[in-house]
Amino acid sequence: MTDVIVVGSGPAGMMLAGELALWGVDVAILERRDAGHLPESRAGGFHSRTIEVLDQRGIAEPFLAAGKTGQTARFGNSVLDISDFPTRHPYGLGLWQRQMQPILEGWIHDLGVPAHRGTEVVGFVQDQAGVDVELAEGASLRARFLIGADGGRSVVRKAAGIDFPGWEATRSNLIAEVEVSEEPPSGMRQDETGVHGFALLEDGHTYRVVTTERHLGSGDAPSLLDLSDALKAVYGSDFGVHSPTSISRFTDATRQAATYRSGKVLLVGDAAHIHYPAGGQGIGLGLQDAVNLGWKLAQVVKGMSADSLLDTYHAERHPVAARALQHSMAQTVLQRQDPRSAALGQTIADLMVMDEPRKHVAALIHGLDITYDLGAGHPLLGRRMPDLDLSIAGVEGVSRVYAHLRDARAVLLNLAEPGRFDVGRSGFDVGAWAQQVRLVDARCTATWELPLIGKVEPPTAVLIRPDGYVCWVGEGTDQGLVEALTRWFGRP
Repeated sequence: MTDVIVVGSGPAGMMLAGELALWGVDVAILERRDAGHLPESRAGGFHSRTIEVLDQRGIAEPFLAAGKTGQTARFGNSVLDISDFPTRHPYGLGLWQRQMQPILEGWIHDLGVPAHRGTEVVGFVQDQAGVDVELAEGASLRARFLIGADGGRSVVRKAAGIDFPGWEATRSNLIAEVEVSEEPPSGMRQDETGVHGFALLEDGHTYRVVTTERHLGSGDAPSLLDLSDALKAVYGSDFGVHSPTSISRFTDATRQAATYRSGKVLLVGDAAHIHYPAGGQGIGLGLQDAVNLGWKLAQVVKGMSADSLLDTYHAERHPVAARALQHSMAQTVLQRQDPRSAALGQTIADLMVMDEPRKHVAALIHGLDITYDLGAGHPLLGRRMPDLDLSIAGVEGVSRVYAHLRDARAVLLNLAEPGRFDVGRSGFDVGAWAQQVRLVDARCTATWELPLIGKVEPPTAVLIRPDGYVCWVGEGTDQGLVEALTRWFGRP
């Protein structure tokens, strides 16, 4: 029996597999596609909080080196600058998904995660002890848990009987990578239908084409003729498009799984939520789903925490995705250039030059405003931990907070008297949670500041979950610490 089977080797599936492997969980990936690079570019990057999440695991640098940083958040025609936000990464990253994939593949390979390609899952049967996963070839595999990371048409979600409510498509786009006989106009344009444009790719002769169809496209795979017709309707010419590497259709259908969990089956990424790509939040949502779920599932598999810990995954991530889906629907309205939509767009543009509206929308897009409901208390509670500089007793130089999250374990960061959590002084044994929680005595002289909130009172200690969110704040006492440790990391 395998501990966990992940169906789908996209970014969310690989991220979750890596998170589990860091805990020593026996995890394997099943992918129906054969080995090889993605034929198309797909998603075009991710935002600030996702970069922070990768930084927490020590793998941000390869992504940053491969892509291009900049102010990527847009709302309508407004570019939302976050260079004044309190983060080490006050920008987004432009990077095609086919460039992301090899980096994540290398990471999980180094962690020893097997990825079985050309292996199609067609269904499963679950019981109280685990899941029997049925393969197209007729064989079956047994796992304690099954993860659906297999996209918007998720076989796992459908087989689990999980509803996928939402809104039907009202518009469709074609996206392709093709060569041309005539040089097309550069850049994007908008009309009453939607957005259209050409972008020359790195090879110097292939163009990435996006166009909105005049009428909602069918569910059939689009052809080069479909692309040609759509371009002629917009530009009066198809510019001699030929030699397509890929052609696909996407719509503004917006749906979210009614639950992210059904017994031993859980969903991450597009299997849990689909939306129009305006705003560019899709990849980031999936990676952050994986990082929220990974440590929780690992602790349940290892017998450290009760099965009920997994319910907090849906409770925390479902509202986050719901907001992102609502935002993407608003973005689709602003992409049309009929007189009424244009008037709305101008009103929005006027608001986005003001600091408060800009910060509010930009924080949402970048995932820097996420607040999990962990009860009342210090402003840090339930929010991402800032990546502050620390001075560690007996260690030369400066250490960053995120450097202590590399192995996906929690950190109890003591910022007051060194040794205050030692056995016999704290009144309880922190070492009882040593497998899940690392104790760090440090000093911090930096200003504590949170996006949208501003400066906050420095705590005397914080308990940081493996996903980088604060689940307990010490304000001169240890009140509530044992309860927080027990809630998130099991009974000692």
